[in-house]
Amino acid sequence: MKLANEWKEYKILDMADGKKLEKWGDIVLVRPDPQIIWKDKSFPDKWKRADAIYNRSKTGGGGWESKKKIPNSWQIHYKNLTFNIKPMGFKHTGLFPEQAVNWDWMIDKIKSEKREIKVLNLFAYTGGATISCLSAGASVCHVDSSKGMTSWAKENVISSKLQEKKVRFIVDDVIKFVNREIRRQNEYDAIIMDPPSYGRGAKGEVWQFEENIYNLVQLCTKLLSKNPLFFLINSYTTGISSSVLQNILSVTVDKKIKGKLTCGEIGLPMENSKLVLPCGIYGRWEKE
Repeated sequence: MKLANEWKEYKILDMADGKKLEKWGDIVLVRPDPQIIWKDKSFPDKWKRADAIYNRSKTGGGGWESKKKIPNSWQIHYKNLTFNIKPMGFKHTGLFPEQAVNWDWMIDKIKSEKREIKVLNLFAYTGGATISCLSAGASVCHVDSSKGMTSWAKENVISSKLQEKKVRFIVDDVIKFVNREIRRQNEYDAIIMDPPSYGRGAKGEVWQFEENIYNLVQLCTKLLSKNPLFFLINSYTTGISSSVLQNILSVTVDKKIKGKLTCGEIGLPMENSKLVLPCGIYGRWEKE
């Protein structure tokens, strides 16, 4: 497992009984996590520091219970990147800190090249991968079906002082956009995708990971340049092995252009503990 262990402003303070106690800058939050099935708290007193707790509703959804007044938005930093954090109605904060593992990897890959790398970021959310690639000198096409998340990504680009970099924001269904790019004969040196288990496009198009992921990756091979740098798939879909992502890349991207294939888990370490929270899987193809 690859650990996102270089954070200074994000920490897991404790985790037990389906919940994690997290420090986001100066704000301490409690959020549910289905991976945390053990009951015992390692540091019971630390839970008293929580500023807000996300409680699930028995009828679905949930809401935040504030122990003290917290801001609607605040910033945290990862190295030279700045993110705007906002507690949302469905437990998220607009950032998946474990993705720092992939940000660092992509930045290193892009900086190793002596050319401008064109990146396509699909299901791009609030732009963690987008600002990482921009900071490394790449140009990025950021695609997400949510107008709100895309606006948030623009805020993160500005906060990271990257607004003068080459970035294009597209609010659209990912599959429709990819098909249009194929017709336009556009090409990219790197493709990133972080698809949900289930979702809907800008006009209600249904996405289901198991049914759609292979076809999307196959489509995206038609967008790869003659000298591609990498192809990254990230997933939170439970029940899917990282080897499945590697297999998909093997029979699509690697079949077209031979490279190096890897896969695995990513996770977050807990402070002052040997415990690690599993946070998802990845599959990577990269130029050898």
